[in-house]
Amino acid sequence: MPHDPSSSRTALRICPLCEATCGLTLTIEGTRVTGARGDREDVFSKGFICPKGASIGGLDEDPDRLRTPLVRKGGVLTEASWSEAFDAIAHALPAVSRDHGPQSVGVVLGNPNVHTMAGALYPPALLGALRTRALFTASTLDQMPKHVSSGLLFGDPNAIPVPDLDRTDHLLMLGANPLESNGSLCTAPDFPGKLKALRRRGGTLTVVDPRRTRTARLADRHVAIRPGTDALLLAAMAHVLFEEKLTDPGALADHVEGLGEVAEAVSDFTPEAVAEACDVDAGAIRALARELAAARTAAVYGRIGSCTVEHGTLASWLVDVLNVLTGNLDRPGGALFPLSATARAPRPAAPGKGFALGRWASRVSGHPEAKGELPLSALAEEITTPGEGRIRALIVLAANPVLSAPDGDRLDAALADGLDFMVSVDPYLNETSRHADVVLPPPPPSQSAHFDFAFNALAVRNQVRYTRPALPLGAGRMDEAEILARLVLAVSGMHGAEPDAVDTMIIDRALGKAVADPLSPVYGRDPAGIAAALTGRTGAERRLDLMLRLGPYGEGFGADPDGLSLERLLAHPHGIDLGPLVPRVPEILTTRSGRVELFPAPIAADLPRLRRALDGRADPEALVLIGRRHLRSNNSWLHNVAALRGGSNVCTLQIHPEDAARLGLTDGAPAKVTGDGGELTVPVEVTDGVRTGVVSLPHGWGHDRPGTRMSVAAEQPGVNVNQLLDGSRLDPLSGTAVLNGIPVTVTPSR
Repeated sequence: MPHDPSSSRTALRICPLCEATCGLTLTIEGTRVTGARGDREDVFSKGFICPKGASIGGLDEDPDRLRTPLVRKGGVLTEASWSEAFDAIAHALPAVSRDHGPQSVGVVLGNPNVHTMAGALYPPALLGALRTRALFTASTLDQMPKHVSSGLLFGDPNAIPVPDLDRTDHLLMLGANPLESNGSLCTAPDFPGKLKALRRRGGTLTVVDPRRTRTARLADRHVAIRPGTDALLLAAMAHVLFEEKLTDPGALADHVEGLGEVAEAVSDFTPEAVAEACDVDAGAIRALARELAAARTAAVYGRIGSCTVEHGTLASWLVDVLNVLTGNLDRPGGALFPLSATARAPRPAAPGKGFALGRWASRVSGHPEAKGELPLSALAEEITTPGEGRIRALIVLAANPVLSAPDGDRLDAALADGLDFMVSVDPYLNETSRHADVVLPPPPPSQSAHFDFAFNALAVRNQVRYTRPALPLGAGRMDEAEILARLVLAVSGMHGAEPDAVDTMIIDRALGKAVADPLSPVYGRDPAGIAAALTGRTGAERRLDLMLRLGPYGEGFGADPDGLSLERLLAHPHGIDLGPLVPRVPEILTTRSGRVELFPAPIAADLPRLRRALDGRADPEALVLIGRRHLRSNNSWLHNVAALRGGSNVCTLQIHPEDAARLGLTDGAPAKVTGDGGELTVPVEVTDGVRTGVVSLPHGWGHDRPGTRMSVAAEQPGVNVNQLLDGSRLDPLSGTAVLNGIPVTVTPSR
């Protein structure tokens, strides 16, 4: 049938597929998304779009996407009604907690939770209802070292400074490839355009990465460091700044303590001492430090390649140490702290409670908690090891740890045989959710509201945007907010109550605190009257309205008539620009001293481990493994979208021509890769884009397990790189799995 343009309409949607949070204009025909383009009027993304955003209609329409709940009956997952699914949960989960204690129920939160409005709002209530400390998240496979270093330095693990990309003159980037990832812990639509603009205005871009990535090819200088040695390089740069008297904290000087201790701590890390370990010339290291100090404004930015390594927390700490030493922390053009519209309103500077590590530990291996979380690498042993507190039930929200965590085979077996009950909230029957007793599928993006709670707090410009669903819920579907609210009710003994009861409870609790706070704009007022003034079609919208009104730009329920509210935000469908980032120290500090504590005790205790790395001598024929990102993918999420397969989005083992020749490997032929946790056979891709001594496999593949329903992904399953890991290598401060810089052997596969 020919296309009838008169039947089309457009709708706005914020893209939920990566951290760039670009605004989209969707083309809608009937009840289908038939196209997507960048929203040119979006106050933040200004029309930028990547292949993921352009393919959102394909994700929406994926025939493998689950449309009704599944409940296990007679060992087989069978389509069921929503009431049947929640009845099963309410019958099983409270019984496990009652019989074996609250720690017998574990929760796993995957990366997609921070990409949905509901995923940000309801997990805290779920954890509160369960009263469990058995929390595992994707953070310990990614950014937890940055949370830990920020917590130790600033008192708040979520106070993460981001590079002021639009105004900086010098950007030093480690372990990041934003031309492929679109940015991470730095929310910046059109990151590539911002880097090109930096160079056009005469600025300098330096990229430190073992691969000559697309980002490295754009840079003024590419430093092909040996994987896992970022902390050594950064420590040597700090040494040079002290040695050559190039330190100048600037306006931050009155708010920093520990400068002298840091100078002494890095005294052993001379450029000459680290050069061999890093495989970076000592003169080049000195040049990097001098250029950083000489730049009018500069920012150091490290991401996953510097986090998921043996010294990830130390590297994350040293990133901010360099920003402090050069006077670039908390100044325009440097690294600044965003202020999102739903953050707590700024408070007068005062000492706080600080940040503590290791308040409890995992049952089996004694891994200390970080930010209330235990290492995801420890989940399998917590399920399979007998004893009090063994995890017997699991709730998995938007996570696929069988592919994302080390030693997926062990976790796969644990999920299959070690649990009494498992719930998965997931749109797919994937490698993890196939083990669930109940699968609750959220609706596709077009049928969901969207607000970025987490990423607005990491944005390179303060702004606020909200989009309601572009399409009504399909027949038989349930909104994700209602799914998670009903899940909270099912585990808390309130099964059968209206889901709005969860939102009402949270709103009442928040208002009770607000009216008792002398610094709140609603201090002393009647909480019931304030609650009655909230607007919104749903409980989630009412909660958003409350957070906007009481936030730093809010109207404060009449205190500032020009301030933010949900009603005002809805009147600006392309968003509201809240201005550039501004200096915010000391108001963000919640350390016990009320200052930036530049040399916290846990860091001092871990530095001897870094010093020992100076003594290692690299074997010139040894190989280490690193991951890589693809523009047309995001972990394991999008491999079932046909439009995103192919091109560079393939699962191959990249290896340098010299190493390939030495090992007898040829392009396209299979190779056997062996690591601590097992071995894989994968096609070889010979390329000088990766340095010698390094091989690279992408993350999120391995879609060859039986019992899944992901037909496109299964056609080209690839291999699960994390099966090469046994989970024993962790950054001790953060519990983060060491995913990069792993020793492997590679041989031709015959």
